[in-house]
Formats: sequence, C-alpha cells, structure tokens
Amino acid sequence: MFASRTNWRFDPNPLAQALERHSRSGRALLDLTVSNPTTCGFAYPQQEILAALADPRALVYAPESKGLPEARQAVAEYYSGRPGFHGAGATVDVERILLVSGTSEAYSHLFRLLCEPGDEILVPAPSYPLFEFLADLNDVRLAPYPLLYDHGWQMDFDALRGALSPRSRAVLVVHPNNPTGSFVKPEQAAELAAICAARQMAIVADEVFLDYPAASVSPATFAHGGPALTFTLSGLSKICALPQMKLAWIVVSGPEALARAAVERLEVIADTYLSPGVPVQLAAGKLLALRGAMQAQLQQRIAANLAYMDGALGGAGSPITRLDREGGWYAVLRVPSSGSDESLAVQLLDRCSVLLHPGHFFNFAQDGFLVASLITPEGEFQEGVRRVQSSFAELR
Repeated sequence: MFASRTNWRFDPNPLAQALERHSRSGRALLDLTVSNPTTCGFAYPQQEILAALADPRALVYAPESKGLPEARQAVAEYYSGRPGFHGAGATVDVERILLVSGTSEAYSHLFRLLCEPGDEILVPAPSYPLFEFLADLNDVRLAPYPLLYDHGWQMDFDALRGALSPRSRAVLVVHPNNPTGSFVKPEQAAELAAICAARQMAIVADEVFLDYPAASVSPATFAHGGPALTFTLSGLSKICALPQMKLAWIVVSGPEALARAAVERLEVIADTYLSPGVPVQLAAGKLLALRGAMQAQLQQRIAANLAYMDGALGGAGSPITRLDREGGWYAVLRVPSSGSDESLAVQLLDRCSVLLHPGHFFNFAQDGFLVASLITPEGEFQEGVRRVQSSFAELR
C-alpha cells in the first residue's frame, strides 16, 4: 500500500517515551531545546507585522513562478554589500532568486534538479537530522563527511574526498553549522569550490543562521558567484525570527551557463508548486526591514545565556566543557558519559526535569555530547544549567 521511502520507524524512541512519562507526572519541564523564537518571550513589533500582511493586493492572484518581483528585490537588497567568498560588495541578480515556502522545500527542489534516484549528496556530520528525511522523500542517498574538532571545528577534506563517488552530485554546507556554530572559512570555501568545479558538482549552502555570528563581523556569503554552481538558501524563519511566515529562497550563482540552465529548470519546478503565499511575499520587504530589532534581542539572549553557562561550567575541574562556537544559537557541551547520549539525556530528564538534545540527534560520531538552545528564556536556561551542573557534580 505504501511506498518504501516512507518506511520510517514510528515507535517512540527512549527519550520521547521519557518525555511522555515526564508530561504525565505533572512536573514542570525546563526545556533547553526550545528553538521556536515565537514562544521564547521576545517582543515582536506586532502592529508593523500585521500591517505588512494587510496589503489589499493580496486579494488578487497573479502568480509568478520565481516569486513576486518586489519580494525577490527585497531578498537581493538583503545581500547588498555583504562580503562574499568570491567577490566583495557584489550584488545578487533578482532573476537568479527563486522564492519557496521554506528551506525544506528548497532542498527538495534542488535534490530533484540535481539527482537521479540513488544519486548522492555529501552532508556534514554533525549537522541537522532533517536532511535524512528529505533525502528519503527525494530518493537520494546521503554520504556524510566529518567536521573535526581541534581548537574549533574544521571540514575534513581528506574524508570529504574519500566520500566522493561517481554518483556524487553536490556537497551541502551549513554556514554556520547547526549545531556546532562553525562557519566555513575562506580557504575552505575555495578548496570546496575547486573540488566541485572539477567534478561538475554543485555546492548547496544553507545560510539560515548567517546573521547570528558570535563576533561583531559580517560573515561571507556563498551567494556572490564562484567557480562552482552554487545554491544559497535562507529565509525569514531565522533572519526575522518568523518561522510561521513560510518564506525562503534559493540564490543561484556560479558559471554563467550553468547558473542560467539551473534557473530555467528550477523555474519550471517552482511553477509546478507556486507555494509561497501572496501576503507574505508582499510583506517580505517590510519584514526584512524589521529584522534588526529582532536580531538584536536574540543576540542579547544568546550572549546572556552563554555568559551564564560559561560562568556555571567554568570552575576548575568542571566535568562539563562547552565547545567553541562561532555563530548560530546552539551550544555544544562535552560531558562525561559511560553510555549513549540518549540514555544520558533520559537520565537528566528523569532526575532534573531538564531536556537537552543528545548528540546523536545531530549525528555526532561518538557519545559524550549534549546540545542546548541559547534562545531559551534566561530564567529557565539558568535553572536548567544549574541542575545539569549539579547532577554531574554528584556523579563525580
């Protein structure tokens, strides 16, 4: 009756079972995994957002396969003046921008554009687990390449080259990575572009957390050209802290002939779905204009939570260490563990009423890692960190 691509496991894993037990117990939960900014107590400019969605033109259906020109122009202006790996101060051509409902849809379009069934996409590990489901649904295989931690995260190019096969079609980078928070460095971007150009492979660059660097710098984007065909993804979900608006985009760059052919094919794919809603497209420019105040709130929360975490965990002989972070809104903790990360997360939930992501959720290569969201409300975050620290101190 059902396609084999949907043969996922539907039975709840041990952490999900523990979370259900905890919910039934009635105890208050300190959720240090919360990543939905609309539920984290930030002050949204409600009147401006609602006014932006009240454009009377939304009552008329006049579809554009790439997306409404004014919305694509707003996206192009978002990239204006941003440094690029392959050109400073470059502009993005609005005709090389396609609007989609979210980056998940963007991935699906790109997998369909680039891959025959059974072809391979190289993906970083650790990284976000959603890629596995998207690959299943689009009949492609994922070939992981590791990120190594040595005084910061680095792409392992020897392993990346070893993961290549005749069926490799693209290399996916998350810039900065979720959850490691590591940016692709300029020399890494150059090496990656050379590899992909030589093998006629594409780069797919997910930049949804680009606006959340740890330092006061403007990180380089993949959107400004380069020797390899490149697809840069982002959207309102993280940039404007508005995941419910469901508007994202693909920027196509690289060699002229390849980029032009890719846009032509993507336009047909996009025209088949016409998924972004007209109201949010008409509001895109105004919503992007509001992003500064929202990002400032998130950055303040991230900085406050990091400062508290580092103070709480920074004592001599502390069993927990925080790994270096360059951006994004997650913290990776290295913790002592004699079993799986999932069993450790279950123990912390049962004993402390604190929920953390186990490292295996993000495909860490070994146990001993937990991941916390840094946009958790400060009071909950501080109490959760205190309980976790106390729990590990008791185990020593």
